[in-house]
Amino acid sequence: MTMFTAPAPLPVEPPSGCPFDPPAAFAALRTTQPISKISLPDGSWAWLVTRYADIRTILGDTRFSSDTTVHGYPLSGMTGGPSTRNRGFIRMDPPEHTRLRRMVTREFMVKRVEALRPEIQRITDELCDAMERTEGRTQGGVDLVQALALPVPSLVISLLLGVPYEDHDLFQGLTGTLLSRTVPDDEREAARAELRDYLDRLVTAKEADPGDDILGRLIVEQQRTGELPHDQVAAFAALLLIAGHETTANMIGLSALTLMRDPATAEKLRQEPALIRGAVEELLRFHSIIRNGPRRAATADIEVNGHLIRAGEGVVVAVPSGNRDESVFADADRLDVCRPNAQHHVAFGYGIHQCLGQALARIELQVVLGTLLRRFPAMRPAVPVEEIPFRTDMSIYGCHALPVTW
Repeated sequence: MTMFTAPAPLPVEPPSGCPFDPPAAFAALRTTQPISKISLPDGSWAWLVTRYADIRTILGDTRFSSDTTVHGYPLSGMTGGPSTRNRGFIRMDPPEHTRLRRMVTREFMVKRVEALRPEIQRITDELCDAMERTEGRTQGGVDLVQALALPVPSLVISLLLGVPYEDHDLFQGLTGTLLSRTVPDDEREAARAELRDYLDRLVTAKEADPGDDILGRLIVEQQRTGELPHDQVAAFAALLLIAGHETTANMIGLSALTLMRDPATAEKLRQEPALIRGAVEELLRFHSIIRNGPRRAATADIEVNGHLIRAGEGVVVAVPSGNRDESVFADADRLDVCRPNAQHHVAFGYGIHQCLGQALARIELQVVLGTLLRRFPAMRPAVPVEEIPFRTDMSIYGCHALPVTW
């Protein structure tokens, strides 16, 4: 078969220059070659899947493995590696994935995280108060990322896990290194080791004094029964800490910028606050911050949409493409906060590996965006969009900084 090289599904700006759109070639691929071969940075290849229906089929089929150590897993171009040491359960398959995920599922159930809404609102209001006090004294505007988008999910996940928020500069800096596509491998490994050592010390301290938080409960309920050793608790901490703040922080930044650039939609949401829940779903569909996956490896010969994917072949699922599939979402490249089926997006994945913290992320987005719209109706970017540093160098897309004024 002739090698077909498509634009790599990396977080880069498309030729149009619009920072909100996925690579333009995805639209053509969905029509002409929805399952196509792509070249990877190390010279190997994998299947690129661009249609919504095929994406759900693959993510819903456990014969496509999430385990990075499985033969054929497309590691090239990822910021992680195949090591099994302190591997999070998102890189595992059943039954181990099922056993470990079940230990924390209840912590992120809708009813439980909905009870956090008042606290998330309090945190958001305090940070907005600080923004108001700062704005007049700051040349070039306030950086919305540092002032609000990053602190809200960082504070919340630190509170839930029992991680001291005063250490946020440390874990945010290490996370940034781990998710960078441009740092040397030895620097990334050093950051991974430093984060592992930090969490190892934290878990050791909690073993002596667990506390009423997720890590404390894992220690009491699982580790002391022998079901979850020390290293696995540390692995849980790393996974939840990184995923719990990086993803939502970047969605907040992109979503706020989108609404600032669409004043009619912003005003509609101010006039009809009840629309904010649906607007969040549409923003999640419109912005796919994971632009290089998820990835899988076939463990058997599997036919998908008439196409045979053989055992040992890697698959890259283009979530941004699936969320812009016109056969599912009419006029898919347009933001429509009243879209009736926006909640069917695959921004949180699909199947058994669907994002554990999606209910929490939704509430954080609803609270933060609703508060910004209400309290800062005149907020606007302080620089032209061309000067905003987008995270094209990172595994998770978003803005490195977002200067705003009002």
